[in-house]
Formats: sequence, structure tokens, C-alpha cells
Amino acid sequence: MTGLLKIRWRQGQRTLPFPSEQAILTGRFRGRPIIDASRCPDGCRQCAESCPTGAILVDGATRIDLGRCVFCEDCVRACPEGAIRYTQDHRMASRTREDLAADDGLKLAEALDARMRRLFGRSLRLRHVSAGDCSACSAELTALGNVVFDLSRFGVQFVASPRHADGLVVTGPVSANMQLALEKTWEAVPSPRILIAVGACAISGGLFAGLPQVRGGADQVLPVDLYIPGCPPHPLTILDGLLRLLGRIEEEKG
Repeated sequence: MTGLLKIRWRQGQRTLPFPSEQAILTGRFRGRPIIDASRCPDGCRQCAESCPTGAILVDGATRIDLGRCVFCEDCVRACPEGAIRYTQDHRMASRTREDLAADDGLKLAEALDARMRRLFGRSLRLRHVSAGDCSACSAELTALGNVVFDLSRFGVQFVASPRHADGLVVTGPVSANMQLALEKTWEAVPSPRILIAVGACAISGGLFAGLPQVRGGADQVLPVDLYIPGCPPHPLTILDGLLRLLGRIEEEKG
């Protein structure tokens, strides 16, 4: 025990000072992808064809749909002009599906209205529902509770019962077998309530979009209040989105 205490003492404070200070991410981190269509003579059509989820849109202004992107880098490898790259920007959450693929750039999540902030701003309880995920997004949600991110210091906690929750967090594409369970879980959450879609699968169906076994993203079944892209999203991306929704971080342009 004495040895463990010494190690912990040497480690010092492990909890990130985010959001008062920006977190320093490793060079391997894949943040928000950006595209410079002016560098592609064919309008990035070659890059678009390489995307397994159709996340690169070339109808009008060439852009990336973050709700479909699985951060695989196939487009980066396919682009001979180097027009696509991943940044270190972890901020990607938006309030509407359209904002994730807007022509004029990503619009970061706005806060709930004043009434909802009064209800949930200091104490938010969430029930997680895996609607068919691969466990990657679930693992990142679990990481939010560790000493590094310490989600509970913001008054946000995950609970075991939807009857004790203020909203749901959905991960994975909504499978045919889970649709009814998801709907019943939502019905059990007292109103007013919120729903958060975490990860590409929960937003658009991801790699499973169009398969007969899945219904698609969560918004094909229930109304979504916050979309958090990624495959899986980094805990900081999730935390940033939650704090923006609660009005803890001021609105910014992405």
C-alpha cells in the first residue's frame, strides 16, 4: 500500500483541467477531418469514391459529412493531391444532423434553452443504451468516468435505470432487434428528456447503413438533441459536446 501511495504522489494531479485549459493530444490523435477542394482537379470525386460510408459529399460544395465519417483515412491515402487531412481539433458535436455536413463549415453545438439548462445544467443523469454497437463507443463512455476525465465533477452521471434518468445516450446503429427495447427505454424516461447519439453508427448507421438488419441512426426512431461524431469519438469529443449542450462552454464556430 505504501508503494502505491508513493507512485500516486509522484504522478500528481491526473484530472485534465479541461475546459478551463485546452487538452494536449498526442500526434496520433485523429481529430476533425478537413478538405481543401481547391487542390483537387476532379472535385475530390476520386476521394469520395474511396470512402466506405459515403462521407465525402461532392454535390455542390465539396465537404465531409462528420455523421458518416469513420475516421479510417482511406480518403487521405486515396487523394493524390493531399487535399484531405485530419486535424487535432476534438470539437465536433452539433445539435442538428444537417450541421455535421454544412456547406459553410461545422456549427458546434448550441446550449439547451434556458428552461432545460435550469433543469439539467447542474445535475444530469443519463442512461446508456447500446442499440447494436461494437463496444468501442461504449468503452469511450466508460473512460469518461476515470480519473483523467472525471465526468461526475460536472454533475453528469450514468444511471442504471431510465426511470432515474434525464435522457438517453445511444451508441451503435439501431438494430431491428433493439428498436423496440430502445423505444420502451425512451418511454420510461420522465419528461422533459434529451437524447444523445454518440458515434457514426448512432448518427447515420455508419458502416452498417442500408443493411436490412438495422434501422439506421437513432434519429430514424427517436428525436435526437445532440450528435457526437467519431468512430469511436474521443472522450474529450463527448465531454465537449455535453458541456456545450449544458451551456458550460460558449458557442463557437468550428
